[in-house]
Amino acid sequence: MAAAAAEVAPGAAGSESPAPPVCVLVLGMAGSGKTTLVQRLTAHLHSQNSPPYVINLDPAVHELPFPANIDIRDTVKYKEVMKQYGLGPNGGIVTSLNLFATRFDQVMKFIEKRQNTSQYVLIDTPGQIEVFTWSASGTIITEALASTFPSVVVYVMDTSRSTNPVTFMSNMLYACSILYKTKLPFILAMNKVSRICCQCPSEQDFLEHTFLLQVVGVSAVLGTGLDEFFVKVSEAVDEYEREYRPEYERLRKSLAKAQSKQQKEQLERLRKDMGSVAMENSSDTSALGPSDLIMTRGTLDEEDEERESDTDDIDHQVTEESHEEPAFRNFMQETRMKYQNRSSH
Repeated sequence: MAAAAAEVAPGAAGSESPAPPVCVLVLGMAGSGKTTLVQRLTAHLHSQNSPPYVINLDPAVHELPFPANIDIRDTVKYKEVMKQYGLGPNGGIVTSLNLFATRFDQVMKFIEKRQNTSQYVLIDTPGQIEVFTWSASGTIITEALASTFPSVVVYVMDTSRSTNPVTFMSNMLYACSILYKTKLPFILAMNKVSRICCQCPSEQDFLEHTFLLQVVGVSAVLGTGLDEFFVKVSEAVDEYEREYRPEYERLRKSLAKAQSKQQKEQLERLRKDMGSVAMENSSDTSALGPSDLIMTRGTLDEEDEERESDTDDIDHQVTEESHEEPAFRNFMQETRMKYQNRSSH
């Protein structure tokens, strides 16, 4: 197992063209050990001379036990959001994530710049798992990552609290719901295995065959099970390239086709609307489209220009002559009448 992990472990040399980084989304219930596991994974990758690119998406965390390249707290102030919008803790987290999701295109650019130096992108999510899993911002972030980079969802389960059958089934059903919600390669990380004996291969095989999930036992405190964890991540990346990437490419093409069709329909409606306006104004321009009307504006027939011209186009010479003729006629009549009156006297 150690030899297999060495093949896929970060820091392996000899690759000519660097592969795109693998995005590892770490989800889990509050207190399951997500942040501690991210800290352990970060330390393990640094020890392999392959520092990861770490992103923190929890705006309500007080202190991070690991260095984060991108921290949502640097962009959105969680308490200020609560005060400004009059929200509670969960509402403040949702709103903070929504505000951060509007700038996630910049995060994607940062990840693309670091793809030559970082093999893994570790993403720590809020403790309120439903806030990220079932919110619009969580869907936007997940789909943005999965459409560009190989992405794997890691669900961290607190094994010590899952000894009760009811709690265990609740965790497993929630894990399945996240699997079908994200539609990405999924790994069930059973954390805190050092507290109870649950690393028996028969138990993991039972979970994998029963729930059809990739299961790995880890200890975020002791650092055990990390080699097997990265083996599972490598298998999940192969699954992504084999099954998920073609589906995302198909969805992207269908979305682009739908957007192109919508633009054509809008242009056609605009052409019809502009055509009806031109029909009402002038029958000569009824056959012209919107672009033709824009390009030919001011270059129509001279008669139309004279008909639609303003006072600047008036022939002042003709206007003055038309006013002088009746005035001269009146003057001649008045002069003749005065001459006749003088002759009579």
